[in-house]
Amino acid sequence: MCVVVSFYCNLSWARKPVPDHAARTQSGLLVSQPHAEVRETPAAPHASVSTRLNSIFRTEGLSILLTNREDALRVRDLSAGYYASSEAPGHILPQIGALRSRLQNRGVTFAFTYKGEAMADVGGGISRGMDYVHELTLQTQFDLGRLFGFTGWTVHTLLMERVGREVSHDRVGDYNISLMEVYSLSGHSVAHLTDMYAQKSFLHNTVDLAFGRMALTHVFATSPLLCSFMMTCSAPVAIKLDAGFSVYPKATWGGRVRLRPTRDTLVQIGAYSVSPLNEDISGWAWAGEKSTGLMIPVEFAWQPFFGPRKLPGHYVLGFAHDTTRYADNIGDVPAGSAIRPHGGEARDTFYLEADQMLYRKGGASQMAGGYVLAGYIHNTPDVSVISDEFYVGSSLLGIIPHRPHDRFGVMYSYYRMSPRTELGQQLRMDAGMALGAHVNGPQTHAAVLEAYYGVPVYPGILVQPEFQYMMRPGETAHIPNAEVVGLKVIGTL
Repeated sequence: MCVVVSFYCNLSWARKPVPDHAARTQSGLLVSQPHAEVRETPAAPHASVSTRLNSIFRTEGLSILLTNREDALRVRDLSAGYYASSEAPGHILPQIGALRSRLQNRGVTFAFTYKGEAMADVGGGISRGMDYVHELTLQTQFDLGRLFGFTGWTVHTLLMERVGREVSHDRVGDYNISLMEVYSLSGHSVAHLTDMYAQKSFLHNTVDLAFGRMALTHVFATSPLLCSFMMTCSAPVAIKLDAGFSVYPKATWGGRVRLRPTRDTLVQIGAYSVSPLNEDISGWAWAGEKSTGLMIPVEFAWQPFFGPRKLPGHYVLGFAHDTTRYADNIGDVPAGSAIRPHGGEARDTFYLEADQMLYRKGGASQMAGGYVLAGYIHNTPDVSVISDEFYVGSSLLGIIPHRPHDRFGVMYSYYRMSPRTELGQQLRMDAGMALGAHVNGPQTHAAVLEAYYGVPVYPGILVQPEFQYMMRPGETAHIPNAEVVGLKVIGTL
């Protein structure tokens, strides 16, 4: 599902912000968005829990290098929410708005969302045909201050159901890169418990703590722009494939601490247990969940606003260490080979992600305009499925006249498979050994071009045609490049 990540939502500053009326007008009530760690923006009416993260020092960090003319923060502090761009504004059933408001005033907010994806291989790959997946989510937030008097505490929960078939497997012939967002890594489950965690801010709202069961990729290495695309929601593929970075519907025990040293910088660090992505299909079997190690991510972000148009940028540098000892990717080698598998090895991940708004298209929010974005991910090569990934793209709002809320996105992603995997496969092929299921030869690299056009057709409903062109399916030259087209539909009750 599309993300409203508190990492990016907490973009209010130390001084009193100006209410973002333009953002509310354009995007509707920005509360209880699906898959959000923080459900409400500072501008949302009836906000019962503060989602603001104040800076420790009332000054700029890296932005001090900019001139007064370039740095919009020196003109005035900004309150401009960075929320999910691919959600349609409003709700399908406004008739329950009064009930929604009454519950929120008593400390309970909720959202029920449907997302369906139908994607068809129309050229290349291994077969013609279409696959369908859908996702239903029920998300709730409980303000424990209003409910029980525990001021500042909130509890977040999310139940999810995912069913369907993956076009990458059935039609394209790739088992490493998923071309559909909501395909379930852990199998079908009618009521999968995904999130259940508590959140609290301390020290005059300068330190934010969250702990419980949560998906790590909805806190680290993500952004709403990434989640407007199918493949990179909620994080780049090279990150989601590693067990240490739990991804929906997988959640794990852990917590994170976030603070804003200056008005334009943010730091967060976490600690999460690690278990296989396909373990605990229901999400409820906590006692039987096997832990293999500890994941420790650290992330630094610079979040400047440039010039008189207040164009926001998000520049993220991250590192994560997974203590789990993973087996050597080289696998079985022929008898007598001079190259032998080494023992287990921990996995490190380095990532650099950036996006920058180029123009505004009305409104003051951080999504009211067009962005360019890019990123690079590197994993420990010997024990990672994908050792390196690079992506570059754009997400543009209102490019067609008289369609101010439509969003067009295009992204190119390149994936380098682990050289150790390639070496092992080459050795087995030369020796006449089997390479394994769904492997046609030594796997080296692949690339995908994705484009979408999102149209809010009705309050609470977004329709998004999709096109994907996958180069080197299966990470070899044995399968023809695939052309995939389809449609994504999001509906919010």
